Amino acid sequence: MLRRLALTAVASAAALSALPTTAHATAPAPTPTDRLTVTVADSGGESDGRYVLNCHPTGGTHPNAAEACRRLQEVTVYGKDPFAPVPRDAMCTMQYGGPATAHITGTWQGRPVDARYSRSDGCEIGRWNGLVPVLPATSP
Repeated sequence: MLRRLALTAVASAAALSALPTTAHATAPAPTPTDRLTVTVADSGGESDGRYVLNCHPTGGTHPNAAEACRRLQEVTVYGKDPFAPVPRDAMCTMQYGGPATAHITGTWQGRPVDARYSRSDGCEIGRWNGLVPVLPATSP
């Protein structure tokens, strides 16, 4: 009986040692929960182009990823869409802020984003400036 138990213990130990271990395996990098693609055109500077902005964890090709993620956290308020367009009935100053345009797509806080930006009037300029540095600071 003792001999059978000893053989069973040896066989169990041998079987366990044959199993692959994960102690040395590296975990895959976490997938960002917030991922945006920011496309900027006609900004008059080096900021034109397409950037990927990852938040949670921060990364991507955006030139100011950490600051951009921090700004998005600041403007994200429960019940308000930080990417919402200017309301149709808004009264906006008729000032022109330049030809810059931007398009943001992706996912933020688990919700899809598809927002377009311009600097065509005072409201649009304010909306753009509210997302700097996600969008580049521009001057007319």
